[in-house]
Amino acid sequence: MKWTDIQDIAIELYDSKPDVDPTTLNFVDLRNWVMDLPEFDDDPERCGEKILEAIQAAWIEESD
Repeated sequence: MKWTDIQDIAIELYDSKPDVDPTTLNFVDLRNWVMDLPEFDDDPERCGEKILEAIQAAWIEESD
């Protein structure tokens, strides 16, 4: 997975962190959790706030 795989990342986070409320997380944790996903393989420097916002929004949508 790459940073641009927003929906896939959101699904993986939803499945791997069922007790986390995505509306209350901070971007430092979110970035670290994405990079810790087993299928994730992208340059950490390619991530910005807009990507993290999109992942958070997709995760919130997934949890609804």
